[in-house]
Amino acid sequence: MILFGKRIRSRYFLIGDIFLSLFSVLASYLMRLELIAIFPTYQISMVWMLGVAVLVKPLVYYFYGLYRRLWRYASTRELVLILLAVTTASMIVSGVMIGLFAAGVFFGFPRSVLVIDWLVSLVLIGGIRFAFRMMAESTSANGKDNTLPFKRKKSILVIGAGDAGALVVRELQKNGRLNMKPIGFLDDDPTKQDSKIHGVPVLAPLDGIGRVLESHRVDEVIIAIPSASGKVLRRVTEICRQQGVSFRTMPGLYELLGGSVSVSRLREVDIPDLLRREPVHMDTAVLGEVLTDRIVMVTGAGGSIGSELCRQIAQQNPKRLLMLGHGENSIFSALITLKDQFPHLEIIPLIADVRDLPRLSVIFERWQPEVVFHTAAHKHVPLMESNIEEATTNNILGTQNIVKSALKYQTQRLVMISTDKAIRPVNVMGATKRIGEMLVLDAANTYKKAFTVVRFGNVLGSRGSVVPRFKRQIAAGGPVTVTHPEMKRYFMTIPEAVHLVLQASAMSSGGENYILDMGQPVRILDLAEDLIRLSGLEPGRDIEIVFTGIRPGEKLSEDLWDQGFAYSATAHPDIHQVDSEIIISSEELEALVARLIRLAQEGQPETIQDVLSETIPGADIHAHPADLDMVE
Repeated sequence: MILFGKRIRSRYFLIGDIFLSLFSVLASYLMRLELIAIFPTYQISMVWMLGVAVLVKPLVYYFYGLYRRLWRYASTRELVLILLAVTTASMIVSGVMIGLFAAGVFFGFPRSVLVIDWLVSLVLIGGIRFAFRMMAESTSANGKDNTLPFKRKKSILVIGAGDAGALVVRELQKNGRLNMKPIGFLDDDPTKQDSKIHGVPVLAPLDGIGRVLESHRVDEVIIAIPSASGKVLRRVTEICRQQGVSFRTMPGLYELLGGSVSVSRLREVDIPDLLRREPVHMDTAVLGEVLTDRIVMVTGAGGSIGSELCRQIAQQNPKRLLMLGHGENSIFSALITLKDQFPHLEIIPLIADVRDLPRLSVIFERWQPEVVFHTAAHKHVPLMESNIEEATTNNILGTQNIVKSALKYQTQRLVMISTDKAIRPVNVMGATKRIGEMLVLDAANTYKKAFTVVRFGNVLGSRGSVVPRFKRQIAAGGPVTVTHPEMKRYFMTIPEAVHLVLQASAMSSGGENYILDMGQPVRILDLAEDLIRLSGLEPGRDIEIVFTGIRPGEKLSEDLWDQGFAYSATAHPDIHQVDSEIIISSEELEALVARLIRLAQEGQPETIQDVLSETIPGADIHAHPADLDMVE
């Protein structure tokens, strides 16, 4: 005890190991000799081995950390540790004993007792520790201080019989305070059917959830498949909702550490869970040809799309990455994140307004970008309805300045990020983006440059989009506000959209207007209900949904396709190309842009709306009253 002092966390294990070491040696001699002629022939060697074992074994166990373990959480890793510690100790004892025997310190030494002692020690040292774990779990599960004896335990059905599901069941079984009892698993793995995990049966595949809920008394369903797709989650949660059974989703395995699972914690809903389609096809092979070892600029680099573009571009090892933005805080935040992820990449932060052509000229002349991704834009629809002049100068003049700079300084590729709101626009934001598209495509056709436009709908999780707002409202206990029960939008995750933008840039030879296939439009109401249910709550019961009415500049559904225009497939299944576009001469376009900019500078928003409505086919832009509810 003095040898180890206060550093030993479990004195009882130390004392036990001393007695077990003595017992192991005695038992080895008894099993080897079967009580025949122990004295006096083998007495001396036995006494020496008892002394060596008592000195060596606890010391070795200490250095292997057997006295610093919480054995109630012992696992196969601890079993291996015990095997190594006991084997090392036995080898040292064997070496000492064989050395003493060779030196003539004693005679009549049966060498087989060394092997017997190793086996007995392994059983005893490991057995006492795992017995402690079993007793601790039994006490935890059945002890008076840790149970709720007067309350019926909730019956739990666990979805997923993998590692996460097994950990959940273990926690439920040993932690009586949770007052939950696992009654079965559901899992699609055919090798697990009709088997048991921790004594709990695998009842059926996932498709059998309805039948199991009907035939068994289930109080709650726990979804323990961290990698489950949104489609699987929605199917499970919808059936649970129909059956009136509550449910919750567990976090990923990386959060289930230390042998204890907190089943009271809800998993953070992942953005891809909300997609009502399969994720888009990702292929990075072609991106290196246009990005690797190139000087790449991203405008609006501090925004949701811009910052993700920078991240995915950085993965392709560009020669230099230029992050251009107007907001210093957003650029700084994105820069720090990229520096942490890509410490060896040269990243140049550039604070500039795309409406400032002299500043852009200095930047383009100094850094000579070879590829430019233009994402800088005012995008919030209701906000731009009350700031028409700003939308006009930023989205039109800013794009014109980027195009002029790219042409003047020989930029090889330019990709403009556009929106589905540019098709038959009913708001100023969409209309000004459509004029920006015209500027890019006109320059591509006039100067035979690889300039292109990529158009897509809403991105889930971007700043100002509905998902972050819904999450805040759910966290606050509701209500969740939806403008109209039939409001629909196309949705895509930020990484999906950015990846397809990069794919389109690699395919472009100049003058293309690409459209990303975003599946079928999703009702905002369905999105809100999905988010509530995937958070473990029930719409209308736990979280109220309130309809607030359509806001200025909105329409019930957006279009990715302009009727009357032709479209064709591309080499990528999720990217389509517009084969025909608005035909307007370069002179007419230049005059139109000049007029719009002049009207913006003179402060004539109503006239700007009239000009946009007259110019863009299908546009119907009217004056709207200001609205402070400005989240898309």
